[in-house]
Amino acid sequence: MARLAQSVVEMRRSGIRVVMDLAGTMKDVIHLEVGEPSFQTPAHIVEAAHRAALEGFTKYTPNVGFLSLREKLVQKLQRVNGLQTEPDNIVVTPGAVAGIVSSLAAILEPGDEVLIPDPGWPNNEMMVIVNRGVPRQYLLDPANGFIPDLDELEKAITLRTKAIVINSPSNPTGAVFPRATVERLVEIVREHDIFLVSDEVYEQILFDAEHVSARGFDIDGRVISVHGFSKTYAMTGWRLGYVVASREVAAMVGKLQEPLVSCASAVSQKAGEAALDGPQDCVVEMVEAYRRRRDMAVSMLADLDVPFSRPSGAFYLLVDVSSAAMESYEFAKLLLKEARVAVAPGATFGQQSRNHVRLSLATADGQLAEGIRRLAAFLRGSRAD
Repeated sequence: MARLAQSVVEMRRSGIRVVMDLAGTMKDVIHLEVGEPSFQTPAHIVEAAHRAALEGFTKYTPNVGFLSLREKLVQKLQRVNGLQTEPDNIVVTPGAVAGIVSSLAAILEPGDEVLIPDPGWPNNEMMVIVNRGVPRQYLLDPANGFIPDLDELEKAITLRTKAIVINSPSNPTGAVFPRATVERLVEIVREHDIFLVSDEVYEQILFDAEHVSARGFDIDGRVISVHGFSKTYAMTGWRLGYVVASREVAAMVGKLQEPLVSCASAVSQKAGEAALDGPQDCVVEMVEAYRRRRDMAVSMLADLDVPFSRPSGAFYLLVDVSSAAMESYEFAKLLLKEARVAVAPGATFGQQSRNHVRLSLATADGQLAEGIRRLAAFLRGSRAD
């Protein structure tokens, strides 16, 4: 057999999916491992997509997405992010994942290094590798609220560094970067002549912090921000995201849509227009539910004497399971097998979270509460051993 790409052969799978696949072979599992909103897509969005399909929006679209959607995104970026932009700065993608992959493809040459957060979403590493780049981690210290030490981050930049990836609000930590941190990050990439790829898919899921878009400090096109509909509007299966960048970078990302994905779904784009145009109370209600679940989870964990990191945004919570004296993958698999609770192993997010597991607060209240009770009982049993 002809040789396969060794970089892909050696690429680690996401531990989230490893546990999810294993849980799929079992019955009566409480799913706290994947960031899947428990809510259905709001009815007005689904109805708009249905109308669009009946009206013939079932064909190819421009590589960069419908102009009508990009014009509405200009308004959203002004309203939500405080950004002044134009449709030519926006490329619609089939999900934010495709947006990040395309953005990296637009800027990386083979062997270029990309600094990614640790702990951070495991797909960051995978997406750099598939673009023939070299991922290098920068640390998010739990003692500092998982906010990067910018002096240490800057020391990690080498002559081969091409970009820094940030994610705020963060998966898996729930940390939200302060305004001063975001502003300084933009200054750093400008000083070192590199790019900043800002993953902002959780931008509207905030509890007690302000989200600041990095592009608000961008004066020379070094910031590429990636957004999506999946988390804000419970539209994970619609696969709809978008990239906001300089015209030069946006043109490259748009060019790459043709060989990578062709275009985003026409029906999904019309659903996205309805999401932006329609009532936003559905977003407020979902965020309030996530806030309630966050508050319930931290209260329960505190009462049960289980150490954790309190999130300020997104819908994840890291639980410290170091007292179990086992590797986080082993802990997650045993918890699944013995307690029927699926959690994401912290090691999949990096070395900084190797003694943790991640819980998703996107799960319904009752399931979340029961999952926490079972996790705490399992952890107590592990300590006793």
